[in-house]
Amino acid sequence: MRVIIDGRVQDILAVVMKGQQVQMIDQRLLPFTFRISKFRTWQATVQAIKDLVTRGAGSVGVAGAFAVAQAAQQIDASTIEEWNAQLHSAAQTIAQARPTAVTLSSAVNYCLAAAESGTALAEKQHQVRVAAKAILERDMKASQAISEAGQSLLKSQYRILTHCNTGALAIQDHGTALGVIRQAHATGKEPLVYVSETRPWLQGSRLTTWELQQEGIPHHLIVDSACGYLHQQGLVDAVIVGADRIAANGDVANKIGTYEKAVLAHEHGIPFYVAAPTDAFDLACPNGHDIAIEERSAHEVRSFTGTLPNGRTGTVQIAPDTTSVLNPVFDVTPAKYVSAFITERGVLSQISLTSIKQLVHSGNGL
Repeated sequence: MRVIIDGRVQDILAVVMKGQQVQMIDQRLLPFTFRISKFRTWQATVQAIKDLVTRGAGSVGVAGAFAVAQAAQQIDASTIEEWNAQLHSAAQTIAQARPTAVTLSSAVNYCLAAAESGTALAEKQHQVRVAAKAILERDMKASQAISEAGQSLLKSQYRILTHCNTGALAIQDHGTALGVIRQAHATGKEPLVYVSETRPWLQGSRLTTWELQQEGIPHHLIVDSACGYLHQQGLVDAVIVGADRIAANGDVANKIGTYEKAVLAHEHGIPFYVAAPTDAFDLACPNGHDIAIEERSAHEVRSFTGTLPNGRTGTVQIAPDTTSVLNPVFDVTPAKYVSAFITERGVLSQISLTSIKQLVHSGNGL
């Protein structure tokens, strides 16, 4: 991703692996501080995923693949059989770090399958590392193709509402929904972006606005509850979001608040697009009712992080410690509200179980 640091433009990926060390742009600190955090063990990488050092379905999948590669090197076992058992145990822990996003479990399983090839330990370790790097490369190619595929849906000077963060922080190296917007800007379509703040973790206000500023794309930050007003006033031409998991029937699990935006778009006759790689489709999950919705700490709702009056970054409490909190971090949007899926294999506008299966199993596009 293109990052401006101290006035210099640099190209940096959200998640990389150098040697046995996994390095991540620390998304907890943005936009106030830019830092690359480093994790030397697979356990530390798993904790980083849980702690949202990196987030976004694509980046979480890449980080999980690298965690498996770390585990493959770091497991201490006397036999291949013992090593294999410990690797599978570690993989199970890694896959559960963020259970809603199917990209994480898919990446972990892909690396486990690679470990089955070869007989010598060194060969198996090498194959796992190659598989992890392939996950990264696949993400990069998919995000570029998604960005280009969505252009047919956007007209010049479209006013686009988006939610959460779906840029190069979330999937290497262009983004999904934000990648489509970035490509529209690059081709002179002059989009205007409405960025919903995305409580409670504020991925929109902290991360999406930061990415848009890096690219010089015009945007307005809005509170989540202003989305209905924008639709009512006729200020939105399209809604584009990402996805953490898409069921076989087209139901979409995404950041909490996505469902509300889909219903608003439907009510006002505005297209609602979901931009995601085909890896986000889970054919083993029949519909949205079968998607496990992650719930996170009450602390995330009772407080938030920002710049304090003294200029330092800190946490501000906004509700009493005794306040009971329900904090689901995803919701499910029924397929009937989705106008089209934007994928690396093309745009799918006729959504059905059959068409989704054809999309997922086709490597030649639609």
